[in-house]
Amino acid sequence: MDIVRFLKDWTLPVAMGTGAVIYLLFAFTPQLDEAARFFDPIMAAILPLFMFLVLFVTFCKVDFRKLRPVAWHFWVGVFQLIIIGLLMAVILQFRLAGDKLVLTEALMMCVIAPCATAAAVVTQKLGGSLEQMTTYTFLSNFITVLLVPVCFPLIEPSAHITFWAAFIKILYEVFLVLIVPMLLAYVVKHYLHRLHQKIVAVKDLSYYLWACSLLIVTGTTVKNIVHAQTSVWLLTAIALLGLVVCVVQFSVGRYIGHFFQHTQEAGQALGQKNTAFAIWLSVAYLNPLSSVGPGCYILWQNIINSIEIWQKNKESVNH
Repeated sequence: MDIVRFLKDWTLPVAMGTGAVIYLLFAFTPQLDEAARFFDPIMAAILPLFMFLVLFVTFCKVDFRKLRPVAWHFWVGVFQLIIIGLLMAVILQFRLAGDKLVLTEALMMCVIAPCATAAAVVTQKLGGSLEQMTTYTFLSNFITVLLVPVCFPLIEPSAHITFWAAFIKILYEVFLVLIVPMLLAYVVKHYLHRLHQKIVAVKDLSYYLWACSLLIVTGTTVKNIVHAQTSVWLLTAIALLGLVVCVVQFSVGRYIGHFFQHTQEAGQALGQKNTAFAIWLSVAYLNPLSSVGPGCYILWQNIINSIEIWQKNKESVNH
C-alpha cells in the first residue's frame, strides 16, 4: 500500500524519471538500436493522441455554461505581455547573438508558451475551478498565436515567416489541440449520456493519461539535451534560468490570484506551460537549441505540481 500511495502522490516525477531512463537505456544499449528505431515514430504518433484524450476527458467534466473570462485572466495575460516586451527590448537593443541570443530565446520560450492544456487537470485535482482554467487556456493560446508572428521575425530574420502564414499555421495547431476535443466532449456530454457517465466515473483518468504523455515528452526532452551541439555550461545556464522563470511565474500567478480569491488557478495559469508546443515553436522558427529551455521547464513545473498535489493529498488525509 505504501508503494501505491507513493505512486499516487508522485505520479509526475515517476513518469518523468521512467521516460528519461527508458530513453537512455535504448540510446546507450547497442543491442536495442533496432528496437529504438522501430519505436521512435510510434512514440511520436502516440503523443498527440494522449494529449487529445487528456483534453477530451477533462472537457467531459466542464460546465460549458460557466466558460467566461474573469478578472484574473486579464492581469495574468498583462504580466506575460510585459515580460515578452522586456525580453524583446533586450534582444533588439543589445543586438544579442550567439550563445547570449540562444539563452534569451530559451528564456522567452518559457514565457511566450501558452498555458498548458493539462493545467486544467492539475487545477481540478487541487480543488480549483476547472471552468476558469479551461477559459484561460483558450485565451492564453490566442495570446501566443498573436505574439509569435510579431516577435519571431524580429529575433530571427532568417526564419522568413510572415505574420499571416504563421498566424494561420499556429491557429490550425491550436484548433486541433483544443477546439476538436472540446467539440467532441460537448457532443458526448449532451447527446451520448451513457458514454459520458462511463468516462467521468473513472477517477483521475485525465491525470493518468497526462502522466503517460509526460513520460513520452520527457524521453524526447532528454534526447534533445543529449544530442545538443553545444557546451555543458550553456545547457546548465539554460536549465537554471528555466528554474528561475518557472518559480517566478508560479509565484507571480499566485500573487495575482490572491487578490481575486483564485490563487491556485492563477498560479497554474501563469506557471504551467505547454512545453511540447513551445519546443515545436523553437525548432520550427528559432535556434533549435532554444528548445532546451522549455524542455528543462517540463522538469521544474512538474516538480512544483507534484509538491502541490502531495500537499493537497496530505491535507485530505489529515482532514
